[in-house]
Amino acid sequence: MSFIIPQLSTKQEVDEVIRKTEDVVLVLRFGRENDVTCMQLDHILSKLIPELRKMAAIYTVDVDSIPVYTRYFDITLIPSTIFFFNAQHIKVDWGTPDHTKFIGSFKTKQDFIDVVEMIFRGAMKGKVMIKSPLDQENIPKYDLVYKDI
Repeated sequence: MSFIIPQLSTKQEVDEVIRKTEDVVLVLRFGRENDVTCMQLDHILSKLIPELRKMAAIYTVDVDSIPVYTRYFDITLIPSTIFFFNAQHIKVDWGTPDHTKFIGSFKTKQDFIDVVEMIFRGAMKGKVMIKSPLDQENIPKYDLVYKDI
């Protein structure tokens, strides 16, 4: 399904999309095309592109083709979904230790719609931290592990 969703394959493309996307939520799905969980998320995202076109722009990014952003956003688990609004990284309080990205696939289309709508409304008011509208049961749980380099 990721062939329906526009894919960004270079750092310059990602930079340009972040800079030029205005007044809509920019959704970047970081992952791999052949990963099962990424395919589930892509299936949801591809069905919502027409419905959310006035509120969101959705793109996929392969973690292996743009490692600079993979390191910058500390993407260790895939898929990871990151949100922007007018070139500002929007953080969401998911009830997990990491507010910078959503890790895993959304359970339903409505969950994703609720998140985008909440981010859009909050960002229009100037907020950079949004409280998640999702039920805690619908948010994948994981443990952050820090290692010394």
